[in-house]
Amino acid sequence: MAIDPRLLGYLNRALGHEMAAVQQYMAQSRLCGLWGMADHCSHFRQDVTEELGHVESLMEALLKLGVAPHATQLPPVRLGRSLEEMIEIDRVLEVEAVRLYEEAAAYCTRARDPGHHALFAQILRDELQHLDELDTMRSALNEKERSHV
Repeated sequence: MAIDPRLLGYLNRALGHEMAAVQQYMAQSRLCGLWGMADHCSHFRQDVTEELGHVESLMEALLKLGVAPHATQLPPVRLGRSLEEMIEIDRVLEVEAVRLYEEAAAYCTRARDPGHHALFAQILRDELQHLDELDTMRSALNEKERSHV
């Protein structure tokens, strides 16, 4: 059975994106720990766990196709100099993920591949939830800032 090269491309792009997200959130978690922001350290650490779950699912999908997982060169971590900057940086990362998974799920629908469509759709739901959480954090920080003025 021939492997659909576009599907393989989406799976590997997604794997690379998720590995980059793990690296990003892990570094941000450690940085928040150094800053004494235990709540945010814990939040970013939870994000690491969720993104690792996505990595595991994507690797399993690749292995089931008989393909070795291949995350291309990861982009450098962008830390930010403040919590506000981190949230903005992470929003960009999550918006990129949403676009990738929307595109991948749509392709799987056109290719009549319900199994991989379900995988991409589930990760898309998780990424949309991450985006909502970041927006909530951003709103809370803005509200806190306004109350101090």
